[in-house]
Amino acid sequence: MAKKGKRKAAPGDIATNRQASFRYNLLEKWEAGMELQGSEVKSLRDGKVQLKDAYASVHDGEVWLQNMHIAPYPAASRENHAPERARMLLMHRREIERLIGKTQEKGLTLVPTRVYFKGRNAKVEIALARGKEMHDKRRDLRDKDQRREIERALREHQR
Repeated sequence: MAKKGKRKAAPGDIATNRQASFRYNLLEKWEAGMELQGSEVKSLRDGKVQLKDAYASVHDGEVWLQNMHIAPYPAASRENHAPERARMLLMHRREIERLIGKTQEKGLTLVPTRVYFKGRNAKVEIALARGKEMHDKRRDLRDKDQRREIERALREHQR
């Protein structure tokens, strides 16, 4: 019997934005490094990050991550960071130019889908996304319920 509570993230993941796939159609994904302060890295290692309302934007040829909440690190005392400050993402120039072209299209936005460590570097996966209509969300919920019913029936049939 499965435990109730939070679902486990993929191995190596610090945080995932499960709401992103519900709210948006994810079209393309990119990996980017983050420019962080020391206390932010310590909080990330503790898993104290929230992506729910975060988004990325392009300003002056740089990509910035907005509204990602990284909790203050308790042992840092007065050297602590601002929890929701804008953080610059580190990407190649060609990738940024491509993002600029894609985000100019109407209805497209950049959404972070997960934060993880790759080696010793903190990375964020951002996705080019188009917002879903309400009927799309309902259809996704209906499909999810149908898959769950089919799996339940197959499990009971195997017994």
